[in-house]
Amino acid sequence: MTLAFTIPVLATDRLILRAPAEADFPAMLAFNDSPRTGFLGGRWPRQQVWRGLLANIGLWALRGYGFWSVDTKAGTFIGRVGVIFHDGWPEPELAWHLYEGFEGKGYATEAAIAARDWAAGQGMAPLVSMIDPANTRSIALGIRLGATLERTDPGDGKPFHIFRHPLGRTA
Repeated sequence: MTLAFTIPVLATDRLILRAPAEADFPAMLAFNDSPRTGFLGGRWPRQQVWRGLLANIGLWALRGYGFWSVDTKAGTFIGRVGVIFHDGWPEPELAWHLYEGFEGKGYATEAAIAARDWAAGQGMAPLVSMIDPANTRSIALGIRLGATLERTDPGDGKPFHIFRHPLGRTA
């Protein structure tokens, strides 16, 4: 796939953060069909997952940032991480989700630091992460990244915590 704009590739010790691709769609569907989407608003129809893939590419084109697809250095697609800022949101968010079987290995921390450092280099810091108060694993990751709870937003019928990330590398 050739895009008329460039999505930067970021490399860490164990990961590659790359442009989203059509080949990611089956793993995105599997994630969508799992209970893991409960903190992201729940399961979507297949067409909406497809639109989500396309919208992410569009976000990169429109704003110059979005979700990266995260691969291990061996080439296994393990999740997504990046900066998103949807209409109606208070500010840009550093967000992440790993697919089943890849938690507990430090991948989310590693990928989120790379994305956050890149965003800071673009003048986008400090970022927030908006986390469901019941999502203890994401809260723990935010804290591990050095983010602090700033406030709880009432949301649109469902409250969420807003964690503020530091400007510099902390994890």
